[in-house]
Amino acid sequence: MDIGKFMSIMISMVFINNFILSKFLGLCSFIGVSKETKPAVSMGLAVTFVTTMSSIITWLIYRWLLIPFNVTYLRTICFILVIASFVQFIEMVVRKTSPALYKAFGIYLPLITVNCAVLGVAVLNSEVFFDNGRVLPASFWMSALQGFFAGIGYLVAMLLMSGIRERLEFIEVPRALKDVPLAFIIASLMSLAFMGFNGLKF
Repeated sequence: MDIGKFMSIMISMVFINNFILSKFLGLCSFIGVSKETKPAVSMGLAVTFVTTMSSIITWLIYRWLLIPFNVTYLRTICFILVIASFVQFIEMVVRKTSPALYKAFGIYLPLITVNCAVLGVAVLNSEVFFDNGRVLPASFWMSALQGFFAGIGYLVAMLLMSGIRERLEFIEVPRALKDVPLAFIIASLMSLAFMGFNGLKF
């Protein structure tokens, strides 16, 4: 196993190819839940769990079911079913253990099911770590790692955004820019800042 490849996946998924700030996937929950740090971190952890587990399960399904039976065109449906199952599990756990947090998430927790960032990780794994139906060396571990660090990248973006938005509560903001418009401006500036990592070479 090439340690350099693993290191490049870790750094790339958090900083260079961050799904929110570089690919602009999963913006609905990013804008909706990032008003306060606690729900933002909890959402980031939930997404990390879902991306990691769905990366593992979708790799197995793609490798041992879709490719052998030549039904790779069912990839999207299968992947969404896997993601929906994990989100349902998380929703039940959060509702049981922390009703206040469940209420803070609101509609955004079930929306992880259709969060294009989560589906994007699974699809990216099937495209990058397979070559015309042939499994690339160590692709299982790289898929799991990519799923985990894609979630960590999401968590980092949520944490930064929530910290900024919490501080903005203490300053005077023009009425036209309050809440969502200002959140999009901040997200754009953060995205520009993260573009600086594009120069990193491995």
